[in-house]
Amino acid sequence: MRKWIWFFVLWIGSGVVVPSLWAQEASDPDLALKNTLYAQYRKEVLAYDKKKYDDLFFSFFEKQNDPQLILTKEEYYTYTIKIAIYSEKLGMLYKDQKEAAAQTKKEWFDKRYEAYLQSKK
Repeated sequence: MRKWIWFFVLWIGSGVVVPSLWAQEASDPDLALKNTLYAQYRKEVLAYDKKKYDDLFFSFFEKQNDPQLILTKEEYYTYTIKIAIYSEKLGMLYKDQKEAAAQTKKEWFDKRYEAYLQSKK
């Protein structure tokens, strides 16, 4: 009986999860780059203290708001993915803030380089 329950759960899960992953990949052409950066920087960022994160965060906004500077796609996503990872860390540290941290992580992960370039025009 337990095997049937697990089979049913996996069958339903694959029907929900797999199509959403395909849809996400289709809608974000930079998803592979984002996932690569996420895997590359996850351990490093999870070890950040508050000061190191603040330095990262303010550096990003200084560079983003500098009219003379245009970040490359990799530079832009490196900042946004690192900020998303730190949001994930906050969700792990503060269990009561887990949902808010997950939403913040998603927002930073969903940032688009094209929108950044449009803001520079």
